[in-house]
Amino acid sequence: MSVFGKKDSMFAFWFFIFVCYTISMFNEGRRAAWLEIKLSRIIDNYNALRKLTAGCEILASVKADAYGHGATKIAWEYVKQGVDYLAVATIMEAVELRHAGIITPIVLLGATPRGNVKDVVDLGIVPVITTWEDAALLQDMAAASRPKKTIDVFIALETGMGRLGFMPTDFNFSRIADIAGMENLKIKGLFSHLAAADHPDDSYTLFQIEALQSFENTLTEYGVSPSYCCLANSAAIIKYPQSHFEGVRPGISLYGIYPDDISKELIDLKPAMMVKADIVYLKTIPAGFSVSYGMTWTAERESVIGTIPIGYADGLPRMLSGRGRVIVNGSYAPIVGTICMDQCMIDLTDIPSVRDYNEVIIMGSQDKLSITAEEIAAQSNTIPYEVLTRFGQRLPKNYV
Repeated sequence: MSVFGKKDSMFAFWFFIFVCYTISMFNEGRRAAWLEIKLSRIIDNYNALRKLTAGCEILASVKADAYGHGATKIAWEYVKQGVDYLAVATIMEAVELRHAGIITPIVLLGATPRGNVKDVVDLGIVPVITTWEDAALLQDMAAASRPKKTIDVFIALETGMGRLGFMPTDFNFSRIADIAGMENLKIKGLFSHLAAADHPDDSYTLFQIEALQSFENTLTEYGVSPSYCCLANSAAIIKYPQSHFEGVRPGISLYGIYPDDISKELIDLKPAMMVKADIVYLKTIPAGFSVSYGMTWTAERESVIGTIPIGYADGLPRMLSGRGRVIVNGSYAPIVGTICMDQCMIDLTDIPSVRDYNEVIIMGSQDKLSITAEEIAAQSNTIPYEVLTRFGQRLPKNYV
C-alpha cells in the first residue's frame, strides 16, 4: 500500500510538472546562442526621435515582436518614456500587450479582421478603418457592448502606397462623412503611409504629403475635421519635417537602424540588438577535408574549425554560407561551408588562443570591429528589417 494519499500524489505530480517547466525555462535562458539587447539604446533612440518631432504624438511600432527585440519588454520601455500610442500589426500582438498590463492606447495598423471586431471593442484597441463596412461592424459591436463604448478610430487614406485606404473619390468622401456620424465611433485622425521616403528622389514623398493635405482639406467640405494626420515613418521623421503633422510612426529607427544613408547625417542612432553564440566544438581538420552539407568548402591547409549553435532556423541567413563572417577574440572569422538549420561552422585557423565556449559575435561590435544588420542584409539580398525580426523568432533574449 502506498504511503502517499491521493492528495499527496496529485501534489507530487504537479510539483514534478513545475520542476520540469522551471528547468526548461532555465535551460532556454542558458542556450549557447542568444540575443543581447541594450535597453539604454532603445531609450536613447526614442528620445532622439522625440527631439526631432517636438509637439507631435509618437506611435511607436512594436509589431513583429518589436522587430525581434521582444514586444512586451520594449513596449514597457516606451510606456515609461510617455509614449502616446503603441502600434501593432495583429490582434494577437495587441492581446499580448494588454495581458502584460499595458493600458497605453494601441493602434492596430492593418485592416481589422471581421472575426476580431469584438476583440477590438473589448480590449479598447484603436483600429484603422479601411472600409465603410468595417466601420459599421465596429459601430454595431460598440453599441451592443454593456456598457456602450465609444471607440477612437483612424481613417486610412490612399495617398500612393497602394496597400490600404480610401481612394480620393466623391463616393469615399461621403462614406467617411457617414462614419463620422456614427454614434459610437470617434474619428481620431487620418492615416496614410509613405512608399518611398527612404529613396534619394524626394518627388514621390512630396507628392504623398501633398495628397494627404488635399485629402484633409476636401474632407472638411464634407463636414469631417479630425485635425489630426499621421503619415511619417522613420525615414520621413528624419528627413521630412513637413510630413510630421500631428503624429509620427517610427519603426526601424527605434531599434537603431538607419532607414537610408542620408539619415545617418541627420540623427545619431545606435543598434540595440547583438547576436552572440559560444563555440561548442573545436576540431582540427587536414587539408582536403570538407565541411558541412554539399561539401561546398574544402580546407586548403590544416584548419581549426569551430561549431556554433546558430543556424538559419535562428535567423542566420543561409545565403551567408561561404560569404558571411563573425567576430572572435577581436578578429573576423569566416563562415565556412553551408549554414545548417541549427548550427554553422567558422574557420578559426588564424585566430590565436581560441578555446571551447569562446564568445562569438554574429551581429554587433567588439572593439573597432563591427558586423551590422545592414551588412548581413546586403549579403543576403534582403533588408535589415527581415534580419532583425528573424533573429528574434527563436533565440532567447538577454536584456542589459
